[in-house]
Amino acid sequence: MDKKREVIFSDTTVSIASAVREVFEHFGGAGSLLKSSGDVYLKVNAVDLKNYSFTDPEVIRETIRYFKNSGAGDIYVIENCTQSNFTRLVFKATGIEKVCRETGAIPVYLDETGASPIYLEGLESFIDISSFVYERLVEDREENLYVSIPKLKTHSMSQVTFSIKNQFGFVHQASRIADHNFRLHQKFADIYRVIQPDFVIIDGIIATNHGHYIAKSNVDECIVPMNCLIGGDDPLSVDVIAAAFLGFKLEDVKHLYLAAQTGIGEGNLDNISIINRHLFDKRKKDLTCELLDIFPPDLKILRGRERCCKEGCRRNTETVVEVFYCDHNGRGDFTILMGKDIDPEEVKKIDGPVHIAGSCAIQDYGMELVRRLGKKNVTMSHGCNSLAETIYALGKHMGIKPLKLAGMNPVSSLAALITARAKGTKAIIPPLL
Repeated sequence: MDKKREVIFSDTTVSIASAVREVFEHFGGAGSLLKSSGDVYLKVNAVDLKNYSFTDPEVIRETIRYFKNSGAGDIYVIENCTQSNFTRLVFKATGIEKVCRETGAIPVYLDETGASPIYLEGLESFIDISSFVYERLVEDREENLYVSIPKLKTHSMSQVTFSIKNQFGFVHQASRIADHNFRLHQKFADIYRVIQPDFVIIDGIIATNHGHYIAKSNVDECIVPMNCLIGGDDPLSVDVIAAAFLGFKLEDVKHLYLAAQTGIGEGNLDNISIINRHLFDKRKKDLTCELLDIFPPDLKILRGRERCCKEGCRRNTETVVEVFYCDHNGRGDFTILMGKDIDPEEVKKIDGPVHIAGSCAIQDYGMELVRRLGKKNVTMSHGCNSLAETIYALGKHMGIKPLKLAGMNPVSSLAALITARAKGTKAIIPPLL
């Protein structure tokens, strides 16, 4: 019988540094992990600058220190944040840029790098990933150590977001819009076929409940202290155990199930040994990826009976609405359409502002509503997850200016944007003013 895969839980209540050290040392330490170049590439989760959405900077700091003290060469901290934002700003606002500066690590804003196409076998299509990632972690795969440091989160569109989902940050933002629907999980699994981390260490200091994008006013219901790191050298095994830790079975998380079908890594719980099992048993939770669904009472949402995909137009839109309403007192005196096969009689009743989320609904009702209500009263978000268009449109309807969402001094935000654009950022952001 083959030896079981191992996933370790390490307690962070004593110190993050000791927990990081315990995780790596259990698998032989840096000496057994470093490759010929001696360089380390840390893929963090810095999807956004919103609290609780990004890898804890102290986990990143201690991981950098661990490899520095073990004789590593250059250490790169890499990410390409979500649409509607740009990575240079996210690193600055979250403190990740400061950690890099203080430790000597090299921040790499992947949205400012070139594009290289890769073929996705399951989807039978090409997408563009960062050329930096392609050159260092695909072409030179045997020379460089790639460590994924995701955050322990449920996710309103992908159920959970650990190391396999974390690799979506390699994809340039324009290539994320297509297939951000019922095909999204296949996309994650296809990217996993092309590239897998050498090691995963999940920041489990806290977990998010009710999705990945938490309104400040809902913190008590949505932030769950877990006080641990979860690590291992088989990304699939680590993700499967992390999912179980939050109450999800393999079959609950389609991209993990599809990744298991590739035969790359171990997805069977019976074939995975949990080190420090008591931490798993005592702290395990049953969380949910479903939103709280706290929306403005005067907002009307018309959902289609088909193609109203949680992975795309539905939860993309509803997540933003929930945060805008709960944290910014956003208005709700408008209507949202999403999906196909929307009741036409309900559409005929619309007599005020409307947002059409996704190309399915746009195709069915876009021209009709513009003709009847006027162009200024109708906004649209094209594709399946055009988050920049969604934020701009919902901001317009709900009375929220995108620049205020940065959470930083507007001058600093604009200065960072000017620099990012000078560096060639491919980030898709809404008009800020």
